[in-house]
Amino acid sequence: MEDLDWSDWAVINSCLPYKRTMEQYQMRKKMWGAIDVNGNEYASLSEITKGVRDVLNLGDIFDCRPAINRAYHYARSVTKAKKKHDDDYLEFREFRFFLQALRQFFEYYQAFSRIDSGQDGRISKEEFLSDNIKQSIETWVGPIDDMEAEFAKIDTNKGGQILFSEFVDWALEKNLDIEDDIDED
Repeated sequence: MEDLDWSDWAVINSCLPYKRTMEQYQMRKKMWGAIDVNGNEYASLSEITKGVRDVLNLGDIFDCRPAINRAYHYARSVTKAKKKHDDDYLEFREFRFFLQALRQFFEYYQAFSRIDSGQDGRISKEEFLSDNIKQSIETWVGPIDDMEAEFAKIDTNKGGQILFSEFVDWALEKNLDIEDDIDED
């Protein structure tokens, strides 16, 4: 499997067919068939994670399991239709939204990783408040008057560190957009 460059957004976008076109629907159907190997019409987080690696062939995204996990749970939580199966599983009708969320959360994971200079899976107050990070964050979300107050706002569990799940909630609220990705229509 060829690992993707973090900045190879054209390839990443082409591997995540979430648009509402017949062509992308057919691509999703084919992918879903390869992920749902049991043919039971639903997939667990483990099956989806394996599918991101083996079916979508996105090495970098597979290495970003927090993004996969969050996209999986997010897709399940925002779809309102009655489920045929246990709520712990993703169904095909949620798969398009999962792919779209995965694309977005992969972008958030990149932003998170750029701030997390210690590469320990959390952002310390020192990392967030560093001068060179402020400029990047403001490029992504717009001006922030008080970085210390913003840190406290993001750190919802008051643990003194920003976790990826907290970062995603904030990024969604702020409509975070890193500057070097290729946004689709």
